[in-house]
Amino acid sequence: MVLLFSVLTIVLEDMIMNAEVLAVGTELLMGQIANTNAQYISKRLPDVGVGVYYHSVVGDNPKRLKESLTLALKRSDAVIMTGGLGPTQDDLTKETVSELLDKRLVLHEESLKKIENFFKGVHRTMTDNNVKQAYLPEGCIVMKNNNGTAPGCIIEKDGKTVIMLPGPPSEMRPMFEENVIPYFEAKSSYKLVSRFIRVFGIGESAMETEILDLIQGQANPTIAPYAKEGEVTLRVTAKCVRDEDAQQLLDPVIEEIKKRLGNTVYSTEDKNMHQAVGELLISRGISLALAESCTGGLIASRLTEIPGISRVFNRGIVCYSNQSKIENLGVNIKTLEKHGAVSRETAVEMAQGILKTSKTDLGLSVTGIAGPEGGTAEKPVGLVYVALAHSGGVECKEFRLWGSRERIRNVTVLNALDIIRRHVLEQK
Repeated sequence: MVLLFSVLTIVLEDMIMNAEVLAVGTELLMGQIANTNAQYISKRLPDVGVGVYYHSVVGDNPKRLKESLTLALKRSDAVIMTGGLGPTQDDLTKETVSELLDKRLVLHEESLKKIENFFKGVHRTMTDNNVKQAYLPEGCIVMKNNNGTAPGCIIEKDGKTVIMLPGPPSEMRPMFEENVIPYFEAKSSYKLVSRFIRVFGIGESAMETEILDLIQGQANPTIAPYAKEGEVTLRVTAKCVRDEDAQQLLDPVIEEIKKRLGNTVYSTEDKNMHQAVGELLISRGISLALAESCTGGLIASRLTEIPGISRVFNRGIVCYSNQSKIENLGVNIKTLEKHGAVSRETAVEMAQGILKTSKTDLGLSVTGIAGPEGGTAEKPVGLVYVALAHSGGVECKEFRLWGSRERIRNVTVLNALDIIRRHVLEQK
């Protein structure tokens, strides 16, 4: 893996500019809100040839903000700051940046008029502290805020760039798209384009072994694996000139990876498992009904996120109790008494029952012990059975999962959907 990241670093360093995202706000440090701005910015910058090397978060403290900005300017060509542009006393981003870069804050009349018009438009009195937002560093590039009151700005000095954006995502994102993206486009001749391959049913180590020569031999595109809960994602990134079609570089590498990893690859378009399975069912016109016990409707919830899934998803029953398994699915009481609710036999009868009741092409059932209590030496926490009934019979798989209750349930959903996916793909 060290070699992989070394290759990726070399490729990025050959770009015109690298950036750091510096988010300002004590509420971020306290976990009161998530730093979604950094994620958004990092996703978009590669499109204009800018690599993001660092993310930083600092509270509304002038001393620590100055220290963070000083460090960021030492190690990055551009620092993109979000937050701290409001009218209150703890909004000190502009003041701190101006002091560090030795820039005077001057009144920007156009911004002031826009702020005044905003308050008139919403029939509110503009307080004196709102004037503060119209003061901007001298010589900066002003970015209009069409979704709020605080303008943003871009400062260039000594080969470095500092960009200040408002904190609210509803204001930051439009300003970023309308101003920052064109700014970097004009400066860079390159772009980074990534494709994401989603893999399930093979561990990260085993997967890396299958494609290790590709990882070690590739310089452009680069291949970077990273594990998520229960699955693995491969990011394949190509660097090319802005007008070049990056897919010509990406496609051969992706096809080779698919050849190596086979049907463990469930998406090359960064779709999650339920998207891939839902769209597969819709495209094939294959109907499905669910009988969920330990997952409590999670599979149904995920599938119903997919537009158009009503064309193939018939129903989902949460049959948590033995009584519901008997009454709603026709599970034999003797099966439950002899084998228990968490058993291969019960899972099979659940799947057969939902298939018969719904008259769908597929009937899937799930039963298991999600924990943290309820396990025994014979049937430990994490024991799960997933059965799929269809016209050709019933297939049932046993899983021995681990981790928290949430993890066991989420990984069970992935396994259940993957069973559906593989069955559908195997049909002629």
